[in-house]
Amino acid sequence: MRDKVLLFINGDAPQSFPELDHYGLIACTDGAFHYLKRLGFPIDKLDFISGDFDSHSGSDEEMYQEKFILTLDQEKTDFHKALEIILEKGFSEIDVFGGSGGEQDHFLGNLTVAYGFKDQMEIKFYDEFSEYYFIPNYFKLKGVKNRMISLYPFPSVNNITTKGLNWPLTNETLSITSRIGTRNFAVEDEISVEYESGDVLLFVGINEIEYPTIY
Repeated sequence: MRDKVLLFINGDAPQSFPELDHYGLIACTDGAFHYLKRLGFPIDKLDFISGDFDSHSGSDEEMYQEKFILTLDQEKTDFHKALEIILEKGFSEIDVFGGSGGEQDHFLGNLTVAYGFKDQMEIKFYDEFSEYYFIPNYFKLKGVKNRMISLYPFPSVNNITTKGLNWPLTNETLSITSRIGTRNFAVEDEISVEYESGDVLLFVGINEIEYPTIY
């Protein structure tokens, strides 16, 4: 597992941290660096901190200067620039914390950035509610019975078929302008998703649900 990257970005701070020894590279954006310090994260475990550092104090710069990677390009988000650095370092599997919460335009922007890298990297987001990521045309996932499953077209997905869900799909079309596939749930331990074209973002709830709610 140590070929994976752990990346913190500037959304809601995680309620707990994953096992750090599972990662070969640990990094954060400069916005996330503030909450990591507040939560007592071991800063010495960070391999790099990227950003423009316009909100950092002189003491930060003195103590952690060797970890800073200055990225001033205002045409790209801090998340985008961090992914470029990670790609240059030869990593392609990334767990991201702090991708959601806060200002929702940031959340949508993070999804768009991940979409742009989906053919180069395997990016998984984690928050207090779910894990979510783009999936390939043929996809299976085990150990999810009674967990919420949402299929979000990005922006559309064609001829999608699912197995193991309470409300299955059979060669159907989803689109953000007409029909989406949110708030379903797994009735089998293993689910499968197949689709012909387009892109889909899969959300998997962290906890089992007893009484699913449909919106």
